[in-house]
Amino acid sequence: MKQPWIHNAKTDWWFILSPPFLVLMIIFLFQKQIQGLENHYSFYTWLFLIVFVDVAHVYSTLFKTYFVKGEIQKNKLLYLGIPVLSWILGMILFQLGSLTFWSVLALIAVFHFIRQQYGFMRIYARFEPDNWSKKIDEVAVYSATIYPMLYWFKTPRAFTWFVNNEFDWLQNLPDYITLITIIYFAILIIWIIKTVVEAFKTKKINIPKTALITGTFLSWYFGIVYFNNDLLFTFLNVVSHGIPYIALIYIREIKQKENHQLNRMQIFKSFSGIFLFVGVILSFAFLEEFLWETLVWNEHFSLNMVISENLFQFLVPLLVVPQLTHYLLDGFIWRKPKKVS
Repeated sequence: MKQPWIHNAKTDWWFILSPPFLVLMIIFLFQKQIQGLENHYSFYTWLFLIVFVDVAHVYSTLFKTYFVKGEIQKNKLLYLGIPVLSWILGMILFQLGSLTFWSVLALIAVFHFIRQQYGFMRIYARFEPDNWSKKIDEVAVYSATIYPMLYWFKTPRAFTWFVNNEFDWLQNLPDYITLITIIYFAILIIWIIKTVVEAFKTKKINIPKTALITGTFLSWYFGIVYFNNDLLFTFLNVVSHGIPYIALIYIREIKQKENHQLNRMQIFKSFSGIFLFVGVILSFAFLEEFLWETLVWNEHFSLNMVISENLFQFLVPLLVVPQLTHYLLDGFIWRKPKKVS
């Protein structure tokens, strides 16, 4: 069977499919050492995981949107309107309270993370017919991601998405853990049986799609349900989400495009251009986190700047604009254009 790789087997395995498996292997082999990192090297784990992966993947979207010549002209309302909308929405939410602001942003982020896994599954299943088999794959991806989050909502965890107590208001819901656990494992078993039977029956298996769904089950379950550790959750969550997204952007928007399509961005297509691409997104990420640290958090370093509370209601939503814009734009930029009949 010809496999539906996005680029090729080697690139897809290393940068899109392997992250959850590699991270889990590292965690199981060096769990105690990794947990010790948080106590002695918290700055470096924050710098690598949060700044250089999580925040950096947000700015990789620039290479599919604002950096593409003529892209803004095609849809000014979308590309100029969403950042403005993000700031306005942020200010409205902040007026309702800091916790409300971060809780809503966390739920939007969760939705974005879930949809990314679904999107990758659809890419790897793009040559398959829309039948019952694909429907089971879709249900499996949603189950693999939604169940751990529902579990988190009702079961206190030692980690957060953004801030403490962001999901506490959901703990008032009726206890559904037993029911959703039964449904979760039932779906997992059905998906496994379907995949095995299909492989024996057709003598074919979609390797990247199967690996993607398996990695999603493993990373979300072990990162949220099985382990109850902040660093382990961040390690699994951030690497499994950020690295594949950055790789997809580079492959689709630079590597697979002709030079005449790239215009000035063709400088990123060479081997050295890969490092330039990474350098650009890391620079943006570091600049944003520098502003967060010096103006808001003051956790890892501080310039002892005093910001008034009145200014915070404008500043915090403004700093969130790149992230929220990334979440909202992502729902539009990956849609396939409708075929003209």
